[in-house]
Amino acid sequence: MPGGPEIPDGLIERVILALDGRDAPFIKSLDGGISLEWLESGDSRLGITRFECDHNELYRRRRLGLPPGPITIGINSILDGDEKLFKHTLAHELLHAAGLLEHDGNHAEIVKAVAPSPKLSESPVLRGMREEVLSSLPERQWICGNCGHSWERMRVTRPGRCPKCARSFTAP
Repeated sequence: MPGGPEIPDGLIERVILALDGRDAPFIKSLDGGISLEWLESGDSRLGITRFECDHNELYRRRRLGLPPGPITIGINSILDGDEKLFKHTLAHELLHAAGLLEHDGNHAEIVKAVAPSPKLSESPVLRGMREEVLSSLPERQWICGNCGHSWERMRVTRPGRCPKCARSFTAP
């Protein structure tokens, strides 16, 4: 992980294009007012956007159409080897930097269009997070209440059917 994270070529342009016609008061700041850094080791967040001014000043600048000042995006260092999740997380944070501060459907729709979330099979970080959650759960296997078949727990959510008898799954 030499040096800090870098914005992939074309990502800012895709974000700006996706924001066309939407209320993004700080969109002009995306072309040069952003610095990237790795978050401290052990941080549980994948990414964070920090504005130098406090939230009152930020909303004032937003209302008056003023630039937001320096913006720092911190990215978790675990994303260094996971290109797709890195782009997805960075696109999410760039939207915050552009002034979309709420996590609403509009925000999610734009991120999905610009840099869709990777599938579990495409992301070592997501697989690692899944394994961490699975190892912390008390149930290590599923048991069908109908036929008694048991199988290793490979997912966080409860399965809908038993793989042996195909009946609706009922927990033990």
